[in-house]
Parts: sequence; structure tokens; C-alpha cells
Amino acid sequence: MTTYAVTGATGGLGHLVVEELLSRGVPASDVVAIVRTPGKAADLAELGVQVREGDYARPETLPAALAGVDRLLLVSASEPGTRVALHSAVIDAAKAAGVERIAYTGILKAGNTSNPLAGEHEGTEGALRASGLPISILRNGWYYENYTSQLGQYLERGEIAGATADGKISGAARADYAAAAAGALLTDEGDEVVHELGGPTFTLADLAATISDVTGTKVAYRDLSVEDFQAELQQVGLDAGTAGFVAGLDASIAAGDLETDSDALTRLAGRPATSLADAVRAAHA
Repeated sequence: MTTYAVTGATGGLGHLVVEELLSRGVPASDVVAIVRTPGKAADLAELGVQVREGDYARPETLPAALAGVDRLLLVSASEPGTRVALHSAVIDAAKAAGVERIAYTGILKAGNTSNPLAGEHEGTEGALRASGLPISILRNGWYYENYTSQLGQYLERGEIAGATADGKISGAARADYAAAAAGALLTDEGDEVVHELGGPTFTLADLAATISDVTGTKVAYRDLSVEDFQAELQQVGLDAGTAGFVAGLDASIAAGDLETDSDALTRLAGRPATSLADAVRAAHA
């Protein structure tokens, strides 16, 4: 039997991937949930999933965490500025443990994007290729949750401010990306497979209109130049570096860096992507 492991399995994405593997018929005993704090994965342990301690920042925990694993999903670390080193520790340990394939959750259009998040993902892709292991690169687009988590603010202010112009975003729900990751982990073959993942396209003006329709509260999109958006973010309390980073994300959307026509997400997930309206409806509920 094949043993599948998921890192960050108590996080928003990792937990959903474990659930998706189980829903697709993988026996719980063949699934390893790698977590920093095993006690937080009690619900998975109760299902029969193997819960193991594994911390990217403590390489000594990784050999035991990866022992006997055939296919590994490496969920990107959340600590900016250190991701390549953290991911490389996992990649090295996986190779030493005899892992046969690593799938990695990266970013849409890595290697051909102005997105300020891309650098560490591109560095990790390089480390994966250098390992010589068979790899699957899951280049995820934007999560709807990036916006629906701010729904209360949008409704309170009556607007979404940004600098995306009419740039389109190929978004999907976190659960959609989890389903696609499980699909790749189960089915990918070959030395290297790259999946550009995104769902239905929308603009921030579309998002505002959808919020208005779903909630009954009028929300409009106010588009600014990148420079004006950065200045406004600083006025509301962000430091210059963070404001520049956030404005840079919007600039990359305006440039088309978060739009894809790939059908890989729905193909791997085995189902249609969640609609923007359904995601807003769920957040509003």
C-alpha cells in the first residue's frame, strides 16, 4: 500500500487535504499527518490517521515524521523570508527517508510573475528540482478566503479599495485547492508535473457586486494607482514596507499574474470549483 503524508496537517489547507484523501478511499492507516503540535490533531488521530510530530524549523524531528512515507505533500510554510530554508530541510529529509514523490503548494505562474510572493516559491521549486526526486508543483492561485475573511470590513466601509484596475483573478476556495492537491498526490506520475491552479475569474469590481447581491448591502470597488493605494494603506497604519508589499500584490493582479485558463484545478479535484457567490454566501452566513 502507498503511504501518503501531508505537512501542516492542522492548518487550513493541510487538514482539508487529509480529509480529502480519506473521502477518496485512502485508508486512514495509510495517511500520515505531520504537525508541529500532535495534540492539536486529536480529531485526525481519532479517525485512525497516523499523527507525527514534524517541524520544518527543527530538522531533527523530520526523519521520524517521514519514515515509510511514499508520497508527500509539502504545504508551504507561513513564515515569509525563511521559506526556502525551511522547505529545503523537509526536501532533504524526504530524500533521505526514501520518499518517492513530493508535491508542493506554490504560487500561480511562478517563474513568470511580478507577484512579490513568488520569489520564495521559485526558490523552493529550484530546491525540489535539485533533489532529483519526482515532483508535482501545485501553483495555487488566490484563495477566495483572502477576500471573504475581510467581508465585515467591506460591509462596514461600503467599499473595497485596491489597485488592481480591471485585472482578473482566477480564484477558488481553500477546499478546492485541497481537493486538487489530493488528486495530484494520488495520480501524478513522471519526473516533474506542473499544475497551474485557479477557478472562475473575477475582478475586484465583480467581487464588490457579488457581495452587494448576496448581502443586500451596497459595496463598491474604488480603484487607485499603486502609489496612491500604498499611501492610503500607510495612512491607516501599515508601515511602508507592508504597504508596498500589499500594493505590489494588487499591481501583479493588474498585470494578469493571478489569471489562468488552466482546467487543472477542476480536473484534479474531480468537481467544479466553488463559485464566488457561494464563497461569499458561506462567509456571510
